[in-house]
Amino acid sequence: MNHLAPGLARLTGVVFLGSALVLAADPPPAPAAAPGPIRIVVVTGGHDYETNQFQKLLSDIPQTAVVFVAHPTPQNWLKADSARSWDVLVLYDLWQDITDEEKGDLVARLKEGKGLVALHHSLANYQAWPEYEHILGGRYNLQKRTVDNREHPASTYQHDVDFHVKVVNPQHPVTQGVADFDIRDETYGLFDVGPQAHVLLSTEEPTNGRSIAWARNYEAARVVYLQLGHDHQAYDNPNYRRLVANAIRWTAKRD
Repeated sequence: MNHLAPGLARLTGVVFLGSALVLAADPPPAPAAAPGPIRIVVVTGGHDYETNQFQKLLSDIPQTAVVFVAHPTPQNWLKADSARSWDVLVLYDLWQDITDEEKGDLVARLKEGKGLVALHHSLANYQAWPEYEHILGGRYNLQKRTVDNREHPASTYQHDVDFHVKVVNPQHPVTQGVADFDIRDETYGLFDVGPQAHVLLSTEEPTNGRSIAWARNYEAARVVYLQLGHDHQAYDNPNYRRLVANAIRWTAKRD
């Protein structure tokens, strides 16, 4: 038999204090488990870049786990079994070879809701696969082409340009904490941007297209394209670093 202090008796779920009856509080719910790190696969290959500086840019993003893979091995990461180990695919490649099976794997992962962040020269990937342009919402043309009787000229580029970037939509999660800024980077001109692209950043720089970053949904996936990011002059820019981190979080559906 349990002994209580005088005037105190206890029943299951009920406490008597003298003549007053007080219902015992339910046990507090267990705290929700904190989400794990965002698991990122970064794809490179087909274009030179400052390897250490770029990898540090991605590895410095808090609460992430990053794997870097170079072509041709990234296609293995698009398989259903391998894709269970990552949340967001970041493209920093310039690659053209892709099989029908690999196309199907990429589209399948996006239908599952995997995030996609495409950076800089990846806008020129897979020129012979029209669906890639639809996935990204734009295309850098390595050579001129004609679509629906309309000629699209070859896109252009210019290194080491100082230019001003305007935040078009400061309310979007990708642009949170970013105001208009200046950057020294490579510019792209005469590239295509589709009507499905929700423009986030723009510029008046004459050697560059007006829209330089956008977001969109493709199937169940969130997709972001950031034109910026040629070398350390962009990697070290705090606004660019925030944009890349925000884009990864948004496409991972953590915002």
